[in-house]
Amino acid sequence: MQLHPDCVVCMFQQALRIAKATTDDQQKQWEILNRLAKEMADLPVTTISVEIAGRIRQIVAETTGETNPYHQQKQHYNDIALKLYPHLRELVKNSQDPLLTAIRIAIAGNIVDFGIGDTFDLEKTVDDSLNQEFAIFDYQEFRQQLTGVQKILYLADNTGEIVFDRLLVEILQKQGKQVTVAVRGGSVLNDATLEDARYVGLDEVCEVIGNGAALPGTVFSETSSQFQQHFHQADLIVSKGQGNFEGLSDMDAPLVFLLKAKCSPIAQELGVEPGSMVFLAASKTRQLA
Repeated sequence: MQLHPDCVVCMFQQALRIAKATTDDQQKQWEILNRLAKEMADLPVTTISVEIAGRIRQIVAETTGETNPYHQQKQHYNDIALKLYPHLRELVKNSQDPLLTAIRIAIAGNIVDFGIGDTFDLEKTVDDSLNQEFAIFDYQEFRQQLTGVQKILYLADNTGEIVFDRLLVEILQKQGKQVTVAVRGGSVLNDATLEDARYVGLDEVCEVIGNGAALPGTVFSETSSQFQQHFHQADLIVSKGQGNFEGLSDMDAPLVFLLKAKCSPIAQELGVEPGSMVFLAASKTRQLA
């Protein structure tokens, strides 16, 4: 998915939020914004917004020396999700369709996105997601796909959210699937890393790998050879979140996208209203507007 004009404004807002979270020094905040402005002026039209977000991370680190400004907030949302986990696991276990319920809960976790904002009500979002209609709902196609696959690569997104992902991973494992979860290769925004996966115990459930890139999404050319090997060997790839959709929507691969369309450019690309829940099979991405 190519950069949308609205994404430019969002990138500056994101940079300012990170700058303020990192330092009270307004001169450094200005330096971060000025450096970003100079780089944005020369961006090719093929640029993906998650690539810019990765560059913002680098600029902030070079300007302030801080490489993980959201460490405490990330742990905070991991802790909230861990407290909710036992209750949510019971909801999945006792539902008429545990797979669908786990998918709904996993998408609910996608609301935690520091690229969009910095405060979220996880409990309310879960309740809403259990009842909200999908704007795109390729669930039956997904179920059919599952009957013929063994290896699944699950592309995680954010902290907090990865606790909810665990519920879906466990359901897939109960169906006899071999699941590997890929997280980010380095700290960026509140995206989940290997450290976060270990903190919430995801590594005790399945194999977890880093993708080799400190970007808030998956840009395949930037990922490690280990990740690319898993990607090519997977029978099915479950992609969570907007950043992964932005980076992979044009790829020819057995992908399904689970996300909330949290901003206008993503919603427009998908042909849905902002705030919509989306379950999209990759085979249909080229039919989008």
